[in-house]
Amino acid sequence: MSNEVLRVEHVVKRYISSAETLVILKDINLCIPHGVSVAVMGGSGSGKSTLLNIIGGLDRCDAGVVSVNGADISVLSEKALSDYRSKHLGFIFQFHYLLKDFTALENVMIPAYIAGMKKKEALERARVLLEDVQLSDRLQHFPSQLSGGERQRIAVARALVNNPDLILADEPTGNLDAYTSNVVAELLYSEAERWKKTLIVVTHDEKIAAKAHCIYRLEAGTFSEIYTA
Repeated sequence: MSNEVLRVEHVVKRYISSAETLVILKDINLCIPHGVSVAVMGGSGSGKSTLLNIIGGLDRCDAGVVSVNGADISVLSEKALSDYRSKHLGFIFQFHYLLKDFTALENVMIPAYIAGMKKKEALERARVLLEDVQLSDRLQHFPSQLSGGERQRIAVARALVNNPDLILADEPTGNLDAYTSNVVAELLYSEAERWKKTLIVVTHDEKIAAKAHCIYRLEAGTFSEIYTA
Protein backbone atom coordinates (compact mmCIF):
# COMPACT_ATOMS: atom_id res chain seq x y z
CA MET A 1 0.00 0.00 0.00
CA SER A 2 1.34 3.43 -0.97
CA ASN A 3 2.46 5.79 1.80
CA GLU A 4 1.44 8.73 -0.37
CA VAL A 5 -1.49 10.86 0.85
CA LEU A 6 -1.51 13.70 -1.68
CA ARG A 7 -0.37 13.93 -5.29
CA VAL A 8 -0.78 17.08 -7.38
CA GLU A 9 0.16 16.63 -11.04
CA HIS A 10 0.50 19.40 -13.64
CA VAL A 11 -2.19 21.55 -12.06
CA VAL A 12 -3.14 24.78 -13.81
CA LYS A 13 -5.62 27.42 -12.63
CA ARG A 14 -6.75 30.39 -14.71
CA TYR A 15 -9.14 33.25 -14.04
CA ILE A 16 -10.68 34.65 -17.21
CA SER A 17 -12.28 38.08 -17.49
CA SER A 18 -13.36 40.15 -20.48
CA ALA A 19 -10.10 42.08 -20.25
CA GLU A 20 -7.53 39.34 -19.68
CA THR A 21 -6.69 35.80 -18.64
CA LEU A 22 -4.72 35.44 -15.42
CA VAL A 23 -2.80 32.19 -14.96
CA ILE A 24 -2.63 31.78 -11.18
CA LEU A 25 -1.06 28.31 -11.06
CA LYS A 26 1.26 26.96 -13.76
CA ASP A 27 2.07 23.25 -13.92
CA ILE A 28 2.13 22.64 -10.17
CA ASN A 29 3.47 19.26 -9.03
CA LEU A 30 3.51 18.06 -5.44
CA CYS A 31 3.71 14.71 -3.65
CA ILE A 32 3.30 14.41 0.13
CA PRO A 33 3.66 11.16 2.11
CA HIS A 34 1.63 10.18 5.16
CA GLY A 35 2.45 12.07 8.35
CA VAL A 36 4.59 14.79 6.76
CA SER A 37 4.14 18.51 7.45
CA VAL A 38 4.65 20.92 4.55
CA ALA A 39 4.73 24.72 4.56
CA VAL A 40 3.89 26.70 1.41
CA MET A 41 5.27 30.22 1.31
CA GLY A 42 4.99 33.03 -1.21
CA GLY A 43 3.98 36.64 -1.65
CA SER A 44 0.48 38.02 -2.00
CA GLY A 45 -1.10 36.81 -5.23
CA SER A 46 1.38 33.96 -5.71
CA GLY A 47 -1.39 31.36 -5.69
CA LYS A 48 -0.91 29.84 -2.22
CA SER A 49 -4.54 29.99 -1.12
CA THR A 50 -5.74 29.02 -4.60
CA LEU A 51 -3.64 25.85 -4.43
CA LEU A 52 -4.97 25.04 -0.97
CA ASN A 53 -8.55 25.60 -2.13
CA ILE A 54 -8.05 23.20 -5.05
CA ILE A 55 -6.55 20.53 -2.79
CA GLY A 56 -9.46 21.10 -0.40
CA GLY A 57 -12.10 20.71 -3.09
CA LEU A 58 -13.28 24.32 -2.62
CA ASP A 59 -12.17 25.20 -6.16
CA ARG A 60 -11.42 23.23 -9.30
CA CYS A 61 -8.30 23.28 -11.43
CA ASP A 62 -8.47 23.94 -15.17
CA ALA A 63 -5.95 21.21 -15.95
CA GLY A 64 -4.12 18.50 -14.06
CA VAL A 65 -4.96 15.94 -11.39
CA VAL A 66 -5.30 16.14 -7.62
CA SER A 67 -5.31 12.74 -5.91
CA VAL A 68 -5.86 12.01 -2.21
CA ASN A 69 -5.10 8.43 -1.16
CA GLY A 70 -5.03 7.52 -4.84
CA ALA A 71 -8.49 8.92 -5.67
CA ASP A 72 -8.74 11.79 -8.17
CA ILE A 73 -10.84 14.50 -6.49
CA SER A 74 -10.82 16.74 -9.57
CA VAL A 75 -13.53 14.58 -11.19
CA LEU A 76 -15.87 14.36 -8.18
CA SER A 77 -19.41 15.73 -8.21
CA GLU A 78 -20.31 18.58 -5.86
CA LYS A 79 -21.97 16.12 -3.47
CA ALA A 80 -18.96 13.82 -3.53
CA LEU A 81 -16.68 16.80 -2.92
CA SER A 82 -18.79 17.76 0.10
CA ASP A 83 -18.41 14.23 1.48
CA TYR A 84 -14.66 14.36 0.77
CA ARG A 85 -14.28 17.61 2.71
CA SER A 86 -16.36 16.33 5.61
CA LYS A 87 -14.71 12.94 6.01
CA HIS A 88 -11.16 13.32 4.76
CA LEU A 89 -10.09 16.92 5.42
CA GLY A 90 -9.58 19.20 8.38
CA PHE A 91 -9.57 22.94 7.66
CA ILE A 92 -8.03 25.77 9.68
CA PHE A 93 -8.39 29.33 8.39
CA GLN A 94 -6.98 32.71 9.43
CA PHE A 95 -10.32 33.47 11.08
CA HIS A 96 -11.56 30.74 13.41
CA TYR A 97 -15.18 30.58 12.13
CA LEU A 98 -16.47 29.24 15.43
CA LEU A 99 -20.25 29.24 15.95
CA LYS A 100 -20.87 32.03 18.46
CA ASP A 101 -23.91 30.42 20.11
CA PHE A 102 -22.13 27.14 20.89
CA THR A 103 -19.52 26.28 23.50
CA ALA A 104 -15.95 25.25 22.73
CA LEU A 105 -16.89 21.60 23.25
CA GLU A 106 -19.93 21.87 20.97
CA ASN A 107 -17.97 23.69 18.27
CA VAL A 108 -15.47 20.82 18.12
CA MET A 109 -17.98 17.97 18.27
CA ILE A 110 -20.54 19.31 15.75
CA PRO A 111 -18.57 18.38 12.56
CA ALA A 112 -18.18 14.81 13.82
CA TYR A 113 -21.86 14.58 14.74
CA ILE A 114 -22.89 15.91 11.32
CA ALA A 115 -20.59 13.37 9.64
CA GLY A 116 -22.46 10.54 11.38
CA MET A 117 -20.56 9.92 14.60
CA LYS A 118 -22.74 9.10 17.61
CA LYS A 119 -23.22 12.11 19.88
CA LYS A 120 -21.60 10.51 22.92
CA GLU A 121 -18.56 9.45 20.90
CA ALA A 122 -18.30 12.88 19.23
CA LEU A 123 -18.42 14.64 22.60
CA GLU A 124 -15.75 12.37 24.05
CA ARG A 125 -13.43 12.86 21.06
CA ALA A 126 -13.97 16.63 21.22
CA ARG A 127 -13.13 16.59 24.93
CA VAL A 128 -9.90 14.64 24.32
CA LEU A 129 -8.82 17.01 21.56
CA LEU A 130 -9.54 20.12 23.63
CA GLU A 131 -7.43 18.63 26.40
CA ASP A 132 -4.67 18.09 23.83
CA VAL A 133 -4.67 21.79 22.92
CA GLN A 134 -4.64 22.72 26.63
CA LEU A 135 -8.21 23.98 26.84
CA SER A 136 -9.77 21.45 29.22
CA ASP A 137 -10.79 24.36 31.46
CA ARG A 138 -12.61 26.13 28.61
CA LEU A 139 -14.99 23.39 27.46
CA GLN A 140 -18.16 25.30 28.36
CA HIS A 141 -16.94 28.75 27.31
CA PHE A 142 -18.42 30.52 24.29
CA PRO A 143 -16.18 32.10 21.61
CA SER A 144 -16.86 35.59 22.95
CA GLN A 145 -15.38 34.50 26.29
CA LEU A 146 -12.12 33.31 24.74
CA SER A 147 -8.96 34.98 23.48
CA GLY A 148 -7.90 34.91 19.83
CA GLY A 149 -5.29 32.28 20.55
CA GLU A 150 -7.77 30.10 22.40
CA ARG A 151 -10.22 30.33 19.50
CA GLN A 152 -7.54 29.18 17.05
CA ARG A 153 -6.60 26.30 19.34
CA ILE A 154 -10.26 25.25 19.27
CA ALA A 155 -10.08 25.46 15.47
CA VAL A 156 -7.09 23.08 15.55
CA ALA A 157 -9.06 20.61 17.68
CA ARG A 158 -12.06 20.91 15.37
CA ALA A 159 -9.90 20.18 12.31
CA LEU A 160 -8.86 16.87 13.90
CA VAL A 161 -12.24 15.68 15.16
CA ASN A 162 -13.18 13.66 12.07
CA ASN A 163 -9.81 11.91 11.98
CA PRO A 164 -8.96 13.42 8.56
CA ASP A 165 -6.34 12.18 6.11
CA LEU A 166 -5.14 15.71 5.47
CA ILE A 167 -5.16 18.99 7.44
CA LEU A 168 -5.13 22.24 5.44
CA ALA A 169 -4.22 25.43 7.30
CA ASP A 170 -4.43 28.78 5.50
CA GLU A 171 -2.51 31.47 7.42
CA PRO A 172 -3.68 29.89 10.71
CA THR A 173 -1.77 32.42 12.84
CA GLY A 174 -2.23 35.47 10.63
CA ASN A 175 -4.45 37.34 13.12
CA LEU A 176 -2.33 36.64 16.21
CA ASP A 177 0.54 38.43 17.93
CA ALA A 178 4.01 36.90 17.66
CA TYR A 179 3.93 35.05 20.99
CA THR A 180 0.43 33.61 20.54
CA SER A 181 1.21 32.77 16.92
CA ASN A 182 4.13 30.62 18.04
CA VAL A 183 2.02 28.88 20.71
CA VAL A 184 -0.74 28.03 18.23
CA ALA A 185 1.74 26.91 15.56
CA GLU A 186 3.55 24.61 18.01
CA LEU A 187 0.24 23.04 18.98
CA LEU A 188 -0.81 22.63 15.34
CA TYR A 189 2.40 20.86 14.34
CA SER A 190 2.59 18.76 17.50
CA GLU A 191 -1.03 17.65 17.18
CA ALA A 192 -0.51 16.70 13.53
CA GLU A 193 2.53 14.68 14.55
CA ARG A 194 0.81 13.08 17.54
CA TRP A 195 -2.16 11.93 15.47
CA LYS A 196 0.08 11.10 12.47
CA LYS A 197 -1.67 13.52 10.11
CA THR A 198 -0.40 15.02 6.89
CA LEU A 199 -0.37 18.80 7.25
CA ILE A 200 -0.13 21.62 4.71
CA VAL A 201 0.34 25.12 6.12
CA VAL A 202 0.12 28.21 3.94
CA THR A 203 1.98 31.02 5.68
CA HIS A 204 3.96 34.20 5.08
CA ASP A 205 5.76 33.74 8.41
CA GLU A 206 9.18 32.11 8.04
CA LYS A 207 9.25 31.06 11.70
CA ILE A 208 5.97 29.19 11.28
CA ALA A 209 7.17 27.60 8.02
CA ALA A 210 10.43 26.48 9.63
CA LYS A 211 8.51 24.13 11.94
CA ALA A 212 7.47 22.00 8.94
CA HIS A 213 9.38 19.01 7.60
CA CYS A 214 9.81 20.79 4.27
CA ILE A 215 9.04 24.16 2.67
CA TYR A 216 7.78 24.91 -0.82
CA ARG A 217 8.09 28.46 -2.16
CA LEU A 218 5.42 29.54 -4.65
CA GLU A 219 6.22 32.47 -6.92
CA ALA A 220 4.32 33.64 -9.98
CA GLY A 221 2.18 30.51 -9.90
CA THR A 222 4.95 27.96 -9.82
CA PHE A 223 7.33 26.37 -7.30
CA SER A 224 10.62 28.21 -7.63
CA GLU A 225 12.39 26.66 -4.66
CA ILE A 226 11.93 23.50 -2.61
CA TYR A 227 13.99 22.73 0.46
CA THR A 228 13.94 20.85 3.74
CA ALA A 229 13.62 22.96 6.87
